[in-house]
Amino acid sequence: MIGLLKLAGLFALTAVAEIVGCYLPWLVLKQGRSAWLLLPAALSLAAFAWLLTLHPTAAGRTYAAYGGMYIAVALVWLRVVDGIALTRWDIAGAGVALVGMAIIALQPASSP
Repeated sequence: MIGLLKLAGLFALTAVAEIVGCYLPWLVLKQGRSAWLLLPAALSLAAFAWLLTLHPTAAGRTYAAYGGMYIAVALVWLRVVDGIALTRWDIAGAGVALVGMAIIALQPASSP
C-alpha cells in the first residue's frame, strides 16, 4: 500500500508539472498574459520529463499508468484553478482511470 501511495504521489506531482507547463502558455496565447510566463512553463515541462524518468518500469508502462493520475489531477485543476464544478461523471471517470493506473502499476513483476 505504501508503494502505491508513493507512486500516486509521484504521478500527481508529475501531472501538476505537466499541467502548469501547458497552462502557462495557454494564458499567454489565449488571455494575452506576459510572454515571460513561457520561461516557467518550459522549466515546468522539463521537470515533468525528469519526473517521468524516476519510475523504475518501462517508459511505455509508466506513461500508461501515469495517464490515469493525469486525468484525476486535471479534474482537480479544473475545480480548484478554473472554478468549474465537477460532475458525477467527472468523478466516476477519474475513479475508473485511477483503478486502471493501479492495475497497471501494481501488476506482478513476473507477468508476461
